[in-house]
Amino acid sequence: MSRVVLFDEFGGPEVLRVVEEPAVEPAAGEVRVRIEAFAVNPLDRMMRSGTSSATISLPHARIGVEGTGVVDALGHGVTGMAIGDPVIITAVPDASVRGTYADFTTIPASRVVPRPAGLEAEEAAAIWVAFSTAYGALVEKAGMRPGDHVLVTAASGGVGRAAMQIANQIGAVPIAVTRDSAKKDQLLAAGAAAVIATDHENLVEAVRHHTGGTGADIVLDVVMGPGQQDLVQAARPGGTLIVAGFLDPRPTPFPAGTPLTIVSYRSFEHTLDPVVVKRMAAFMNAGVRLGALRPAIDEVFAFDDVVEAHRHLEKGLHEGRKIVVTV
Repeated sequence: MSRVVLFDEFGGPEVLRVVEEPAVEPAAGEVRVRIEAFAVNPLDRMMRSGTSSATISLPHARIGVEGTGVVDALGHGVTGMAIGDPVIITAVPDASVRGTYADFTTIPASRVVPRPAGLEAEEAAAIWVAFSTAYGALVEKAGMRPGDHVLVTAASGGVGRAAMQIANQIGAVPIAVTRDSAKKDQLLAAGAAAVIATDHENLVEAVRHHTGGTGADIVLDVVMGPGQQDLVQAARPGGTLIVAGFLDPRPTPFPAGTPLTIVSYRSFEHTLDPVVVKRMAAFMNAGVRLGALRPAIDEVFAFDDVVEAHRHLEKGLHEGRKIVVTV
């Protein structure tokens, strides 16, 4: 039998419940993964609350888009891996059916990668989504190079923290943006070469100061909204603005002023491409081996405390550090 977290109606954390069900056998081309840990992702909250754009059939919906574990069974035709291999799940085709909040889940074999040696299960559960998003945006889409000045918005968030580590691994210069001066020290400790706190500094002037007057080569905007115009002005002519999120729900004016390459990025562009996933996994393995990449973990909960884990997420005090549940 397998413990599985389900919900039968949309609502707060209390709608989640743990039940026991038979473990499903993997179909052709699939593997069954015995989950060791999963991270609580904001997408999970959207699924649970009914605000996700994905179609979710109720009742009896599963949940979870992040996770790590070991291969427990192989479907027909699966090659290149063996039972007992530790893996990270890179994408869940249908989280309401195959969600990672469980003892076991089945997944296409193409949607797992080997777990980097040296990562504990809690870290492995927390690394893929944020780091693959930041890597895909900065490396695959924006072509980040050594020496580039990279302006990172919402830098204390999960993607922001990952972006700074990835920039440092490549030899670029991450400049963190935050609205709160109190976060400066923690962002410097997280890898920022410089921190701009917009509650006390003019963003455009500060970027010019930190880049020798030229402006940022790459701007990673995961916020959008009216503040994007300041980011445009802070970029150098010919630079790249990559839009990878929408934390600010207010309308975003059309970017005007500095001539830029403007790119929109969504992580599924790359996490569903096996060629790019292979590059992502190789980069992540190298970063972990060198000590350059490491996820920040806020708190670890036991499986039976999954409701409390979601309540903790609702409080919003984790500041980009991952909330993890061990199985």
